[in-house]
Amino acid sequence: MERIILFDGVCNLCNSSVQFIIKRDPTGKFKFSSLQGDAGQKLLKKHGISTDINSFVLIENEKIYMKSNAALCVGKQLNGAWKLAPVFFIIPRIIRDYLYDIIAKNRYKWFGKKESCMLPSPAWKNKFLE
Repeated sequence: MERIILFDGVCNLCNSSVQFIIKRDPTGKFKFSSLQGDAGQKLLKKHGISTDINSFVLIENEKIYMKSNAALCVGKQLNGAWKLAPVFFIIPRIIRDYLYDIIAKNRYKWFGKKESCMLPSPAWKNKFLE
């Protein structure tokens, strides 16, 4: 089963989220690519998603999950209490995505931004597509 997470490579919150996921994914279920990178751009085009998207994206077996759905689908596959993430599916998607959009819109202001995409550590290099 292929699981690829596309994330904003210059966003501090997004980079911290990737590190959080890797630490709770000891079996290496997930692979990663920045939205800005070649692999990320190719995957977006392949799946008919705008290449200037402003969202966390999970591609799992060719199915696309975005925004809060992506976050909850990832959470339920992580070790620890994060497996309980699906309980938040009871909150209507329109509300979850509204809250997601507020954070996404303000993420650079609240968490900062890097000048370029993060480079994975040598130990994590095999988890990244580029």
